[in-house]
Amino acid sequence: MSIRALEFYSGIGGLHLALLRSGIDAQVIRAFDWDQTACQVYETNHGDIVQKADISTLGASSLSPLQADLWLLSPACQPYTVLNPNAKGAKDPRAQSFLHLVQNVLPELSSGDEHPDRLFVENVAGFEMSSTRQILVSTLRAIGYTITEFLLTPLQFGVPNSRLRYYLLAKKSPLSFATIQPSENGVIWRQIPGKGLPWTDPRLDEQVQTSNPPMIHTIKEYLDPNDGSEIYGIPDKVLKKWGRLFDIVKPSSRRTCCFTRGYTQLVERAGSILQENEDLDTTATFDAFLEASNSGDHHVVDILRPLRLRYFSPSELLRIFAFDPPTSAGPSTFVWPEKISTKSKYKLIGNSVNVHVVQQLIMYLFQEPEPM
Repeated sequence: MSIRALEFYSGIGGLHLALLRSGIDAQVIRAFDWDQTACQVYETNHGDIVQKADISTLGASSLSPLQADLWLLSPACQPYTVLNPNAKGAKDPRAQSFLHLVQNVLPELSSGDEHPDRLFVENVAGFEMSSTRQILVSTLRAIGYTITEFLLTPLQFGVPNSRLRYYLLAKKSPLSFATIQPSENGVIWRQIPGKGLPWTDPRLDEQVQTSNPPMIHTIKEYLDPNDGSEIYGIPDKVLKKWGRLFDIVKPSSRRTCCFTRGYTQLVERAGSILQENEDLDTTATFDAFLEASNSGDHHVVDILRPLRLRYFSPSELLRIFAFDPPTSAGPSTFVWPEKISTKSKYKLIGNSVNVHVVQQLIMYLFQEPEPM
């Protein structure tokens, strides 16, 4: 019998796509999101199963008839992100719908034996230190779930993107996890058993912490076949004022920093910038730019133009986020609705998940211990 899944905070369908690719006999029967544009993108790719809804209004009475075996959840990250200096955790209004599901809906479903057997939760690194996580863990344990938690980044799986994320996997008793013990006393694992690379905290050290690192693919495998500097080039006024703050990578690089919903709108910690001209030394070029700036040269941007700096395109980010295969692996499968703006595309991708990492975790979620 096929697993029936509900997807909460469904966005553009990253969790749905990961479930499809996992090989598990499962289907998403209903998805929920408040963002109308995200729902439009979701429906274009996954059909008419997404419902524009305020998740805080969903109750056990409306969810119970769906008879879901699996919940997939990617709640708002703003209450927990390190980019938000005023993050309030469980006190943030944007955390309330998730807390409603955890504190009200799940216990009521469990009391009537109508609970989902498995849960999957994704959020930003930083969630693990929040009061929301404490409420989530204590509530799940109280109603009979065993949990395992992870901090993982796509770099561990060969993807050239540093995007550290928190994941919680939960199973209702008598189900249990294979290979490793459930998270107890705050233990959060840095590796899926048998998959990927052991990792220390990437927020403190972005380097692979092993003598035998995996092959991280080069960025050029994810780039559009045509030169994008004309379409996605950095405006001169942005280059002149903020260019020195960019995280600049080249096609031969094996790392990009985390892309956020503010990509192209913000400069610092919003995502990497691509330097298409690999023949020029980035540091030397910017040194010359700064020297000319200090001397009052009004044409200083001309010094940077030969670098051919540009933003990554939405299609390139879809490949990095594993919605689409690398350019060498096949054609695009993800579809944008007509008339959706480029700004909206960046926002929706930045709010999404790395499909490949989630796929590996879902496969582990359904792996059962070997019989004794």
